[in-house]
Amino acid sequence: MPRTRRQLWQELGIPADYAQRRRLPLQREAARLVSIGPAADDGQPLRLTPRAAAAWRRMRAAAAQDGVTLLPLSAFRSLARQAAIIRRKRAAGESLAEILRLVAAPGCSEHHTGRALDLASPLDLQLDADFARTPEFRWLRCHAGRFGFTLSYPRGNPHGIAYEPWHWCYTARRTRPTATSDQRSP
Repeated sequence: MPRTRRQLWQELGIPADYAQRRRLPLQREAARLVSIGPAADDGQPLRLTPRAAAAWRRMRAAAAQDGVTLLPLSAFRSLARQAAIIRRKRAAGESLAEILRLVAAPGCSEHHTGRALDLASPLDLQLDADFARTPEFRWLRCHAGRFGFTLSYPRGNPHGIAYEPWHWCYTARRTRPTATSDQRSP
């Protein structure tokens, strides 16, 4: 474990065995990133790896052809940014246990890889489970696999991360949709 990650975990109070206990792989920060435009909520620039960005553009275009608008809210995040999110939540009075149900520890977030996207609906720019009730989510669960994107944190995932219907990661493997509990009911 790189010293900076270890130091961040110690500073944030994250146990040294967090990744192992949560079955979360350590993620490297992407070295090469390209712009995919601004975040739909705050206009901040978003970046992905070149391959993930190309797949995102193809997926977004296909969704648009089907009358579905996919809005990106978050993409690449550095370890420092991930730590800042946790610090902000701690300062707001949230417990570390609750935060780590919603936010992976620095070094374990797929956002570090430059392949993860948090997506929203034009009707609701919030990152919450209600996204599973949107046409955008229904489209993603049926079509995202064709573009190499998978839902990382379905209900009951083994990582102890809350259900995140908005979080999709480019895996480069194209898959066919399968019937899961997330697909049958929101």
